[in-house]
Amino acid sequence: MQTLLGARSSMRPLFGQRSSARAVHASAHAGASDYRPIARRVFIGAGLATTLISLPSGPSRADAGTSGIDVEHRLGEVRFTEEEWKAKLGPEAYQVLRREATERRWTSKLNYEKRPGEFKCAGCGAPLFNASTKYESGSGWPSFYQPLPGAVTEVPDYSVLFMPRTEVRCRRCQGHLGHVFDDGPAPTGLRYCMNGLALAFEPSAEEPAAGKA
Repeated sequence: MQTLLGARSSMRPLFGQRSSARAVHASAHAGASDYRPIARRVFIGAGLATTLISLPSGPSRADAGTSGIDVEHRLGEVRFTEEEWKAKLGPEAYQVLRREATERRWTSKLNYEKRPGEFKCAGCGAPLFNASTKYESGSGWPSFYQPLPGAVTEVPDYSVLFMPRTEVRCRRCQGHLGHVFDDGPAPTGLRYCMNGLALAFEPSAEEPAAGKA
């Protein structure tokens, strides 16, 4: 936990505290009606350009350098070609997991999932969160206060000017899950704000899946 909180302190905004209302922003391609695109680079004068260039980059977690993981190129232990990912995931999940898009808030049925079980990566099936850590954040996206041990990689995200954030990825496939913020509940004080399209829910053995007796 000290490692997580240490990484967290390095990601506080350079210009004041984050607003919890500005949770997650989209970076989808134009034409995808379910997503709101946000420019990856905005340059306002030479001074701001210099600021952007000088910002640090690279993984903030020690486990981001684990053998078999290439954070810079979004390559994890589980790898497919882009065409294979598109066929495997479908267009919407592909935009989220592989292109860092953000689904519209309140659109995921996983917002309302309250059964015991595990939330897994929709890309590779890796377990990510125990359902006991899920809570209602009011953000419109499934939220958790803690991932399973070693389940995620956290990477600095400077794609939105003046609002440094921490991107959360599945450690195994490096798929984009969402972002983590430090306005969550006890015991961690963290809010893992995840895209429902990036997750798959598996109920506990004693909990039958929906539609099954």
